[in-house]
Amino acid sequence: MTDPARIPVVVGIGEVADRPDAPGRGSVGPEPAALMAEALARADADAGGGWLARVASLDVINAVSWPYADLPARVADLIGHRPARLAYGPVGGETPVRFLHEAALRIARGEVEVAALCSGEAEHSAGAARRAGLKPERDAVPPWTAPDPAWTNPRARDYLHPQALRHGLSQPVFVYPLYETALQAAWGQTPRQGRDESAALWSAMSRVAGANPNGWLRRPFAAEEIATPSPANRPIAWPYPKLMVANPVVNQGAGLIVTSLALARAAGIPEHRVVPIGPGAAAAEPRDWLARDRFDHAPAQDAVLAETLRRAGFAPPDLAAVELYSCFPCVPKMARRSLGLPADAVPTVAGGLTFFGAPLNGYMAHAACAMVRALREAPGAAGLLYGQGEFVTKHHALVLGGRPRAPADAPVSVQDEADRRRGPVPPVVEAATGRATLETHTVLFDREGAPERGVVVLRQGGARLLARVPAADRGTLGRLTDLDRSPVGGEGRLRTAPDGLLEWEAA
Repeated sequence: MTDPARIPVVVGIGEVADRPDAPGRGSVGPEPAALMAEALARADADAGGGWLARVASLDVINAVSWPYADLPARVADLIGHRPARLAYGPVGGETPVRFLHEAALRIARGEVEVAALCSGEAEHSAGAARRAGLKPERDAVPPWTAPDPAWTNPRARDYLHPQALRHGLSQPVFVYPLYETALQAAWGQTPRQGRDESAALWSAMSRVAGANPNGWLRRPFAAEEIATPSPANRPIAWPYPKLMVANPVVNQGAGLIVTSLALARAAGIPEHRVVPIGPGAAAAEPRDWLARDRFDHAPAQDAVLAETLRRAGFAPPDLAAVELYSCFPCVPKMARRSLGLPADAVPTVAGGLTFFGAPLNGYMAHAACAMVRALREAPGAAGLLYGQGEFVTKHHALVLGGRPRAPADAPVSVQDEADRRRGPVPPVVEAATGRATLETHTVLFDREGAPERGVVVLRQGGARLLARVPAADRGTLGRLTDLDRSPVGGEGRLRTAPDGLLEWEAA
């Protein structure tokens, strides 16, 4: 279909970074809803003005840093317009890509003429206020929206296996390292080689963030600084130190406005500033990470990336820019290999979740804004956005740029293909004796950099099990953190601790 009224395009982008050192800023900055409203206003201005009042569909990306009773309604109040469709999304780092894709499909189907999405978080302000004994709803200027006493944190992990919860592996920062160590072994790397690859990649991302006026840590970091533990770069969960994990302590907002090519032309927007939205795809891994077949691949990621490019008719070398989600190094390292990108590729246009900043679920909205800016400088070129949510769980990719075209009728989901690529899943057992083989592992550290405990994923026969390595077992912890020899595949002995959890000692 070539009807310009059915061809979706991005016409407006807006971002805001509320830095605590900004001249004239008060002790507490704007609330998340205000950051969203300001980002949408900037997107409207970027598109030439007059678009916000025409928005018929607005997706608000889930915000965690402040407990709102009705965040979308608050954003609508602040922009002075309530769209006919006003929706609030679930938790997930892939949701900005999903919402941008869905907005494009609504335009293509003729359901709406103008759509928008926005994100905003103020975790830095909220945390600083708590430490200072301030109440943003009282002490900020203007005051923040009154907190909802019935609000519950949307990041509950009750869907995880009880063994994962008992061992404390209920946060992404403790689970993604399991992928990292398994992947290093599968790729034939020593932990030192894996660390150095991560550090070089993150250093390149820091240079992109340093040149991005909306970034949070706006200076380049050397690979050695990223790789080396220090008081400013303490170890978090082996093998990741602080400078290899997402940084959510930021105040950032983003907004995008989507319409048809016909309306963009009617508004007189120059053709080079109109960025077409191309095809995309989505799939998921089993939500409970212990129900995965292996930890050295992500079938949903592979299926989504391959199908998105196939639908667009592109090979990876055809892409002028890519943004591969970067909450932790294993994610873009896997995606780079899946796409066949060269080892020196820099898979970000925004700067990555460590250095640009990680406004929780909203980073990919900023990445989309950065991609639009890059493609406006290269009319006709194409870029790839790839977002991920939860624990290597939810995957969504989308092409921007290229020739204007209406989306195909193919379903967004490629779940069948992802499932086809997945192998058998071992059952999880809670009690075992004897010897067991290491499948993957991490070591958790305290704030002073001392190891608190190791957690190992083991295989015994056809079963999978979790076990602890106590802090007192320095020999096994040393084996788990040896930079020059991967422990994956090694054997050890099991015992049951007084609290009922299994413990493992390397043989």
